[in-house]
Amino acid sequence: MESQIHYLAALSYVDVRLDELKEEFGDLPSQLKEREKKVNQTQSLVKETEEILNDIRRFLSTSSISMREMKDKEDKLSKQQFMAKNNKEFDAIQKEIAFLKDEYAKLTEKGRSESMKQDNLVAILETQKNDLQEAEKNLTEKQSEFETLASDQNEEVKELFRIRKAIMENIGEEFMAAYHRVRKYHTEAVARVKKNSCMGCFSAVPPQKIVEMRNNLDTIYACEHCGRIIHSEDIIINDDTLEAF
Repeated sequence: MESQIHYLAALSYVDVRLDELKEEFGDLPSQLKEREKKVNQTQSLVKETEEILNDIRRFLSTSSISMREMKDKEDKLSKQQFMAKNNKEFDAIQKEIAFLKDEYAKLTEKGRSESMKQDNLVAILETQKNDLQEAEKNLTEKQSEFETLASDQNEEVKELFRIRKAIMENIGEEFMAAYHRVRKYHTEAVARVKKNSCMGCFSAVPPQKIVEMRNNLDTIYACEHCGRIIHSEDIIINDDTLEAF
């Protein structure tokens, strides 16, 4: 393998194989990303619910203490009321007792509301934790699938990149520039001509051009229809050809 067209054909063969390996992942990376997003979102919901529950539990605990203190204070005031020296003192104590009862009633009502809210949140949290467990399981399965595929490809990809580098060291800048221009539009930038047809688009190639390609292996010829770089039928690139690198 000495001509530029040989090297370009080999490079195209390697690049097509690398593209195929990449396509084997399909939408797996996006699926993995979506499952990671699902886990993160569910974790946030669980954390948020737990924080709200903790706030409610702290309120119920402190309000319970406050209500006991209010009851104790109300009992003491009731006793003091019977010992009041005059109506003014009696009315003042009565007013304070009424205030305590009002605050006690408010705490009781809020405590009842928060208790109901707590029961609902406990049920919601259980559902969220089940959802999180399922999301984590799905993520683990998809990660395992991704890692297995990546592992299977790893050695082949490394070897193909090594061969690719070795091939490119033998290609001139002008030929590489032409190759990159075609690769913008076609995955397979270099096509073989077989039975007088471009194997990239299956359009006919003039016999005179085929003769010229065979006699000028260091000249770039392009298909007039698809623009791919074309080479004669007698140049065959396969896995065995790559062993030279």
